[in-house]
Amino acid sequence: MSTLAPEFVSKDIFRIVSEVASKRGVKAFTIGGYVRDCFLGRHCSDIDIVVEGSGIEFARAVGEVTHSKVSYFKNFGTAMLRFKGDEIEFVGARKESYRRESRKPIVEDGTLRDDQLRRDFTINAMALSLNEDSFGELVDPFGGIRDLAEGIIRTPLEPDTTYSDDPLRMLRAVRFAAKLSTPDLQFRIVPESIESMRRMAPRMSILSRERIAEELNKMLVCPRPSIAFRLLDEAGLLPSILPQLSALKGVETVDGRGHKDNFAHTLAVLDNVAATDGPEPKLWLRWAALLHDIGKASVKRYVPETGWTFHGHDLVGSRMVPGIFNSLKLPLDAMKYVKKLVWLHMRPIALVDEEVTDSAVRRLLFDAGDDIDDLMTLCHADITSKNPEKVRRIHANFELVKQKLVEVEAKDAIRNFKNPITGDYIMELFGIEPCNTIGQLKEYVKEAILEGEIGNNFEEADALMRKKAAELGLVEKCK
Repeated sequence: MSTLAPEFVSKDIFRIVSEVASKRGVKAFTIGGYVRDCFLGRHCSDIDIVVEGSGIEFARAVGEVTHSKVSYFKNFGTAMLRFKGDEIEFVGARKESYRRESRKPIVEDGTLRDDQLRRDFTINAMALSLNEDSFGELVDPFGGIRDLAEGIIRTPLEPDTTYSDDPLRMLRAVRFAAKLSTPDLQFRIVPESIESMRRMAPRMSILSRERIAEELNKMLVCPRPSIAFRLLDEAGLLPSILPQLSALKGVETVDGRGHKDNFAHTLAVLDNVAATDGPEPKLWLRWAALLHDIGKASVKRYVPETGWTFHGHDLVGSRMVPGIFNSLKLPLDAMKYVKKLVWLHMRPIALVDEEVTDSAVRRLLFDAGDDIDDLMTLCHADITSKNPEKVRRIHANFELVKQKLVEVEAKDAIRNFKNPITGDYIMELFGIEPCNTIGQLKEYVKEAILEGEIGNNFEEADALMRKKAAELGLVEKCK
């Protein structure tokens, strides 16, 4: 065993745990993510404490010393308290066994080694002793510190055993490889683990869609989410999770003319979007980037005169979004947002290629609403050409479109468009009941505003509506 730098175990909570362990005559360790992140120099405020004994009783004793409220989760045999900004979870060391039809383990009391054996990866199985005679020493029976230094994701047991017992660990392996990778050190899953994932892929069927979605969300907010989706593909897991994305893979060639690999392009767009985020990743914008081209596989056509086309993929893709979100049980409001961006992602590009008219900009603002800024971010990210001059030209044109958006919005207030003419007003004015004519009049006014024929104000809208109503034979109610 080797001793860590003092600052890794200098938190007051560790000394308190050590004193409580000594008084109670039990062994206590901090284990898992906190230890891993200490070595990586990453901040971590989630601390897991394992004791050889009852984790719940131990947490109660620590709570008395720290005067902290302890939350108990008896079904899981765990307890949690907060102390000086950290969240500390306590559990008794345990060993686990699994039935093939379930990822819920049969749990028995165990030793620290038993507990380390049940961990998913060697880098998450490292423990620091909090016992008085070995305080701060590393307990690392599987070489996690070596794997961490080399950027390796490896299981403590044979990977078939680890992944068959709990197939969610396959997704966690992918997620950790993406989460922990840096420009200086790319984490990788060992080949035997990748091969095991391919064999164990059918075991994914026992996972709930909610747990799969949770892991996908965590992958998407990684600094370079493309790492995760390339690994999902390499490990043979992508077809069972997002077959629509997997269908984008490959390049087809006819008469010596090929198209770009839409899967690779999608991952480049995803990373481009991720690079634009501020302090908080925009999860649903990243989902939109991931799904923006999913319609291409079903609309791909080869036309001898023009080559490969993907006409209508934006509309087809937007119609696929609800099925994907429903299958993963993702939220409805997020689904509507992603569907909108997938549907609209070609519109700003069309404006770049054509004359930027006020009418076209009004319609884009009307359809995008408050999501216009995110839409423009997605469209910028969608430019992945290897031709620097082409990229420079398109981005410069995008700036002109953005300027036009600002000008039109300032003049016409279309972003959150509300028709100046309401159905209630029409019914009151002409003394009529709800009917199709009301919708016809409102649509006529809306189109006139979007085309710039009248201003976005009640006076002009009312005058136009009355003129159209007269053409339809409506007579104003006598006052």
